[in-house]
Amino acid sequence: MYREIAQIPSPQNGVNWWDKLGKPQYGGEMVIRSERNIVNFDPYYDAFLPQIFWAWMESLAKYDWTSELSASDNDRLFRPNQYRKGQLAENWEFTNQSTFVVHLRKGIRWQDIPPVNGREFIADDVVYHYHRLWGLGSDLTPSPDHVSVPAYRDLVSVTAVGKYTVVFRWKKANPEYIMVSLLAINPTQVFEAREAVQKWGDLGDWHHAIGTGPFILKDFVSDSSATLVKNTRYWGYDERYPQNKLPYVDAIKFVIIPDDATAFAEMRAGKIDLITPVSFQDAQTMQKTNPEILQIPIPFRQTVSLDPRVDKAPYHDIRVRKAMQMAIDLPAIAKDYYQGAVEAYPSTLSSRGMKGVGFPYEEWPQDLKDEYAYNPEAAKKLLGDAGFPEGFKTNIVADASGDMDLLQVVKSYFNQVGIDMEIRMMDPASWISFVLVNHKHDQLSQRTEPPQGYVYEPIRLLHGLQTGHSTSQMINDTVLNTFYPKALAVTNLDEVLQIYRDANEYMVRQHFVVSLLQPTSYALCQPWLKGYSAQFGSVMTYSVLSFDLARFWIDRDMKKSMGR
Repeated sequence: MYREIAQIPSPQNGVNWWDKLGKPQYGGEMVIRSERNIVNFDPYYDAFLPQIFWAWMESLAKYDWTSELSASDNDRLFRPNQYRKGQLAENWEFTNQSTFVVHLRKGIRWQDIPPVNGREFIADDVVYHYHRLWGLGSDLTPSPDHVSVPAYRDLVSVTAVGKYTVVFRWKKANPEYIMVSLLAINPTQVFEAREAVQKWGDLGDWHHAIGTGPFILKDFVSDSSATLVKNTRYWGYDERYPQNKLPYVDAIKFVIIPDDATAFAEMRAGKIDLITPVSFQDAQTMQKTNPEILQIPIPFRQTVSLDPRVDKAPYHDIRVRKAMQMAIDLPAIAKDYYQGAVEAYPSTLSSRGMKGVGFPYEEWPQDLKDEYAYNPEAAKKLLGDAGFPEGFKTNIVADASGDMDLLQVVKSYFNQVGIDMEIRMMDPASWISFVLVNHKHDQLSQRTEPPQGYVYEPIRLLHGLQTGHSTSQMINDTVLNTFYPKALAVTNLDEVLQIYRDANEYMVRQHFVVSLLQPTSYALCQPWLKGYSAQFGSVMTYSVLSFDLARFWIDRDMKKSMGR
């Protein structure tokens, strides 16, 4: 029987690693910049939409707050299941290879807001959520945005046994796969109040925001701000300081400021506590003008890439994709554009930050490295062999929040081999609708977020390669389709990682994306904000946001001493 119970590690020689951060203080307001307007307040809807509902909703699991980042080779990028601890769940177990039993914490209460009115969170709430999103064993209409997700097609049933036990039964007899699917940090794994949905139909109106979390959404002004206040009846305590009731801050304010220059000016004035993510160029500028503001590196999940529609001409021809890769001088971009602040290596499905995982460039054979080396003459020959001796015209649909200057650099390289690339910019919401939802693009697309999204567990990344998954490349490849079933057929993590390594190599050899580089993004953090250490980049993509925000605190003495 498999079992997981959260434990607090014993200090070494009476000293905990977090003692260096100082003792937490209560009070104050934390101000965080949101680069996009917040448009979604309900986990029923599209996970790609800008949302912060995980600031007041919670999930079954979280990561271990008492483990230092260095405890895992891969920091926050990929933390094996032993680093997952219970949040709403007290513990869990497998009664057999396909039956996962979750035991909930007792005494957790919903926020004291009608129509829930602070009642206890129980097993029926968990069951309702899965029935609502995936239509399991009920007459509820499943979410069109989530019902097609292949990972949950193998979920057979979710049932309550008493008030505090939930039983998940799966078709797949694979504990690793089941834990990754159910305990993953993603927006489908937070819980809404069923009475609120039954009363209002959905939670699309921000006034209907209710959760079990440490903060209550008090006010929202579209394109301006969202204000959350402390839930004084919150159930949680700080794992590092078990006597400390959470949260520490009295309020959190998300200020919606799309323009970087405006946001940075507010940061310099001490009116914003955290801006994340920012480019290394902006971090360097802030270091020069305001060295007191912390620049915290955030490991980038995957390489920035150009993503061709491989089911459309001319990108269905691997020679064209190879030619585009060989037209780009990656070492020159690393040296000149990134000023030497990034490694000059292409990457694969997995981030280079995932140490010992995937198929890192250092392991590539020379013939494969040659296919990613700058060679414009070879690129022209490949284009000629593919029927484009004079090159061709194309376009790229780009998320305007991304790095447009980098695209101009790439455009100039393509021009040298006869590829005329028009850059078509779209705002983030329009890009998501056009590219990911409706697949109206027919050439190239590009977004700062990696093609597979901010996913890092190997088995979930393999799942994302399946035909029909909502990616911009629209890959339908019989070989790629084999890796995920292979991973499901094994139960040992080492075997999963070998399959994942093979999938990475296949992706690289097929040139399904045009690889650029893997830059490091940064967070700008005021020195008085304590606890933040690159746990997340954008607040829009982090589904245990309430967990972290409850544990951050403001050093008000330091802030006052700095005249803020």
